[in-house]
Amino acid sequence: MATSSASVKFKRLRQRFGISAPKLAIKTHVAWYWRALGLIAILSLSLALAAWIYDAGRRIAGFHSDESAREIQALRNYVMELDSELTKLRSLAGSGESSLQMERATQRQLSAQVKSLELENAALKQDLAFFEGLMPASEVSDDAVAKIDHLRVDPEGAAGDYRYRMLVVNNGGRQGREFKGSLQLLVKVQQAGKDAIITLPSETEPNPQRFRFEIKHFHRLEGVFSVPAGAVIKGVEARLLQDGTVRARQSVTL
Repeated sequence: MATSSASVKFKRLRQRFGISAPKLAIKTHVAWYWRALGLIAILSLSLALAAWIYDAGRRIAGFHSDESAREIQALRNYVMELDSELTKLRSLAGSGESSLQMERATQRQLSAQVKSLELENAALKQDLAFFEGLMPASEVSDDAVAKIDHLRVDPEGAAGDYRYRMLVVNNGGRQGREFKGSLQLLVKVQQAGKDAIITLPSETEPNPQRFRFEIKHFHRLEGVFSVPAGAVIKGVEARLLQDGTVRARQSVTL
C-alpha cells in the first residue's frame, strides 16, 4: 500500500514538472495608464488619418472647403451687384414714368388751351363780323330797333345738348335807348318720323330769367338747351321779343 501511494505521488510530480507538464507563459506587466495613453494615441492617429483621407477626397472631387467658401462669397458679391443695378433701373423707370405722366399732363393742358383759343378765335371772328356789320346799321329803319347777327348752334358734350351763340345789336342805342326784351328759340326737330317744333323757354322752364336781357348797344347771347332723346334737329329760329312783339329773328339750318 505504501509503494502504490508513493508511485502515485511520483506520477503527479512527473505530470507537473516533466515533459508533459503544462507550458508556463510569462507576461510583462504594463501599468493601466500606459495602456490608456497608447489607446488615445492610436485613436488620435486614426482620426487624423480619417480627416486627411476625407479632405483629400473632397479635393479630388472638387469640394474643397476654402474654394467653396470663395465661390459662395463671389456669388454673393455678384448678387449684390445685380440688386444694385436693379435698384438703379427701377429708379430710372420711376423717373421715366413720372416724366411721361408730366408730359401727358402738359399735353392735355396744351390741348385744352388750344381748344380754348380756338373758341376764343371763333368768338373774335364773330365780333369782327359784328363790328363790320355795324357800319351799314345806320341805314336800318327806326322800326328795326334790334337785330340778330351770326346765329350758331353746335352740339355740346352730352347727347341731346346744344349750345347757341348770337350777337344782338340795339339799333336804338345811338339815341341812347336801351332794349329790354327776351329771347325765344323755335327748335325744329324730327322724332319718330314726325316733324315737331320745341319752343324755348317752355311753360315749365325752371329759370326763365336766363332768356331775358337788356342791352344798350350790342350784347352776346349764349346758352345751352336740350332736346328729347332720339330727336334730330333740323333747324333753329331765334327771336327777340319786346312786350310780346317779335322785333328781330334769324334762322339756321343744321
